[in-house]
Amino acid sequence: MKRTRFAGTLLAAAAAVTLSLGAPGNAGAAEKTLKLHHLNKDDPFDNATGAMATVFESLVESGTNGSIDVQTFPAGQLGKDAEVVQQVKSGVIQSGIHSVGGFASTYPMISVLDVPFAFPNISTTYEVFDGPFGERLSKDIMEKTGIKVLGFGDSGGFFHFTNSKRQIKSLEDMDGLKIRTMGLDTHKTMVDALGAQPTAIAWSEVYTALQTGVADGQMNPVPIIAFANFNEVQSYLTLSGHLFTPYVWAINKDFYDSLTEHERGVIDYAAHSAIVAGRGLNRIIESSKERGLPALEANMEVYAMSPEEKARFRDAALPAVKELISEKFGAEGTEMMEAFLGAIETASNN
Repeated sequence: MKRTRFAGTLLAAAAAVTLSLGAPGNAGAAEKTLKLHHLNKDDPFDNATGAMATVFESLVESGTNGSIDVQTFPAGQLGKDAEVVQQVKSGVIQSGIHSVGGFASTYPMISVLDVPFAFPNISTTYEVFDGPFGERLSKDIMEKTGIKVLGFGDSGGFFHFTNSKRQIKSLEDMDGLKIRTMGLDTHKTMVDALGAQPTAIAWSEVYTALQTGVADGQMNPVPIIAFANFNEVQSYLTLSGHLFTPYVWAINKDFYDSLTEHERGVIDYAAHSAIVAGRGLNRIIESSKERGLPALEANMEVYAMSPEEKARFRDAALPAVKELISEKFGAEGTEMMEAFLGAIETASNN
């Protein structure tokens, strides 16, 4: 069943990208402008946000007969991700595809998603974020920030560890490694609980930090490791699959409410289709000989953790992260975290 859904995801992704590239021109002048921020290059075949933005732009403009003009601003042109979340909230721009790290400055409780080793496989992440839990999280974001969420995208798949010192095959191999993290307390707590030394470094500085030894390693999904060329400065890749952090696709609520019912329907459909396209592209990149795991294997030693090894890592990190979430967000955060874990269990048993 899961293989069927996954195949459908890839077919839908390919169809959406093809449609976006072959869409006819719009009739009439645009009445409304939607400025869309995303984090990477505006290339639908290079990265997930590029695919998402391209598909969304095409489907919105064609579906509204050009009444909405989508203008994309890739690669952080409008500022740092956290700053652009505020631009979306205030209506300076209309929409953004944000990292969890960027979104956390506006909605800190997004950190409940940082439970380590929570997901058994990638298809389960889609079921959780497209299902009742995703709706609950979106509603809570709306209530606390006033930002409407269009959906949750795939930022590259599961996070894995890389480093330049040694292969990580056991918990003891983490001892003393300086691991770059985002500035999220949950990420730093997890790395610390595993026996390594968390080192918060801005994304723009990570390659240099790894090259110079300021950090020994880092953690990211395979597509990001590949396009950031970390294989040039890292010798070991450990397929740990310890985290999944989605993109949060936000839209200004006042702008959304100002649209006609038909336009809102097009926006919703286009965002969903774009998210499917991004997911499919990430799986393709992850597996490709030129840009994915096979390419990284050419000059990195790759090791896949066994279930038993993952269980040891999970037992070491999970209590510390759960305690942090409970301390930081109280009963409300604990309840949201438990709802998240319950949704994963339900999806895993389907």
